[in-house]
Amino acid sequence: MKEDNLFERYGRQMILKGFGEANQQKLLQAKVLVVGAGGLGCPALQYLAAAGIGTIGIVDNDAVSLSNLHRQVLYTTDDIGLPKAEVAASRLRRVNPQIKIVSYTIRLNVSNALDTIREYDLVIDGTDNFASRYLVNDACGILNKPLVYGAVSQYEGQVAVFNVSDKKGHKVNYRDVFPASPKNGEVANCEQAGVLGVLPGIIGTMQAAEAIKLITGIGKPLLNKLLTYNVLTNEIYDVHLTVSSAGKGLAPQDEASFLAMDYSDGCRAEEGTVVEIDAEQFKGISKKPSAVVIDVREWGESPLLSNFDYQQIPMSVFRENIAAIKADTIILFCQHGIRSLYAAEIVEEVFGTTKNVYSLKGGIVKWSDELV
Repeated sequence: MKEDNLFERYGRQMILKGFGEANQQKLLQAKVLVVGAGGLGCPALQYLAAAGIGTIGIVDNDAVSLSNLHRQVLYTTDDIGLPKAEVAASRLRRVNPQIKIVSYTIRLNVSNALDTIREYDLVIDGTDNFASRYLVNDACGILNKPLVYGAVSQYEGQVAVFNVSDKKGHKVNYRDVFPASPKNGEVANCEQAGVLGVLPGIIGTMQAAEAIKLITGIGKPLLNKLLTYNVLTNEIYDVHLTVSSAGKGLAPQDEASFLAMDYSDGCRAEEGTVVEIDAEQFKGISKKPSAVVIDVREWGESPLLSNFDYQQIPMSVFRENIAAIKADTIILFCQHGIRSLYAAEIVEEVFGTTKNVYSLKGGIVKWSDELV
């Protein structure tokens, strides 16, 4: 790259006091892996590419869907059905053809995570599920790779930097904040709880900023701090983090123990423990005199239903109220069929095999034309 082109492209940041060409060269030599090209990954990727990160890796095995577009602004309607990693890579190459973009249309697991992450200097976590989040964190911990964490839900987002020592030599990771993955159904993801479209843009851009600060050494990265931002109130606060013995005890300590870990998605019931049904089966079973239909969504979730009778027992109070259900047949539903699976597990835990328990597979969203 010629020097005049370098300045023409990056001049607005190179002229900053304390930045200059030396830090621009650090960016051009850096390798950053973004895991997840969704709501957080899209803005992070765009600003990393524009800033001149020399090599950017994109890991995502998902395809673009219509429901992505309100927040994942790297994609268009024409991209629906195409692999996110490949679409993102193609678009970013047009943003900055002078950097290297590598796409991985895979889902990280214990067999490929270490080899993939090993090639990069820094990782940005743009995942949307706990299984992937703990896997990425543990892999970065073993490889001693800085991890820029981000998460969003409804109107609130979080950012932190893990696996980097502060001036006192203290270094925390995700398990120091959240030692173990939540139990099934305890925490709703964005698909269940919703998210304001601009929020991932804000948090993802913050993640890109933290990555740039780590690479260049400018400013004060969020070392051992968890920053929380509320888009409704514009409140921003950070919490100081310390090393947790509980977190350390649950994390794999070497590559061999990492390869033996089970990072299965804790938001699903084990295969075969619950009978999942479709809309036609739902209609048929719900007509039985001994059946009761229960909505486990939280109060106020849409769409509202009027085509059939049901009770509402939100997941937040489900366990303490389920014992009062007298029906022999229980049909559970939620927005996407995830929480209802967990609710069915609770029913089986409380009643054993004395009741017939069903969960609407895919939830109300999937069967809206038939049930709403």
